[in-house]
Amino acid sequence: MAESDTVIAQNSASGFRRRGVLFVLSSPSGAGKSTISRKLLADDPGLTMSVSATTRPMRPGEQDGVDYHFVDLPKFKEMVANHEFLEWAHVFDHRYGTPRAAVDRVLASGNDVLFDIDWQGAQQLYQIAGGDVVRVFILPPSMVELDRRLRARATDPSDVIDRRMARAQSEIAHWDGYDYVLVNDDVEACFRNVRTILHAERLKRSRQTGLIGFIRKLNTPV
Repeated sequence: MAESDTVIAQNSASGFRRRGVLFVLSSPSGAGKSTISRKLLADDPGLTMSVSATTRPMRPGEQDGVDYHFVDLPKFKEMVANHEFLEWAHVFDHRYGTPRAAVDRVLASGNDVLFDIDWQGAQQLYQIAGGDVVRVFILPPSMVELDRRLRARATDPSDVIDRRMARAQSEIAHWDGYDYVLVNDDVEACFRNVRTILHAERLKRSRQTGLIGFIRKLNTPV
């Protein structure tokens, strides 16, 4: 997807078109990005979640096509070979990727797209879509608190939590690859900050593709 392909038929409050926002939320596992993503989607009808494909097994309560597109490894490799992903990464022995066609459909429908991806995916997406990508990284208030949150979820055995904590250190080291960095010491406050970033990014002059025509009309003698 070239940068020029992401212009969408969505109007601003002034009535002219703007470019779609590819809004990335990243964080170490347990830092709160999934909770904030759910709150953002419930609050904003103009935002649609990108559903990733993955080779990991489906967990209890998950739905195919809603939480993830669950595929086997040969299918995933085929999708990679056919350039069907905007980005993909190998994480915890499994592979995750963002299907390109689904994102294009969302943009064409007039919605912005929310991505719950790691720093590798954010970097790949930025290389493809450039200025249409807004990258937000969410930090835990401390590593002790992150460990507590992961254990409180009671969804992973101790050895998996240890691996997640080790990976968190690596992920945090890439904080400077993001446009915004927030600390989630209060989920409601962090959510409000994320929402403010999204609203401000939608109003950026560079996204207002109909602004030049609007200005010309203003300058036309009556």
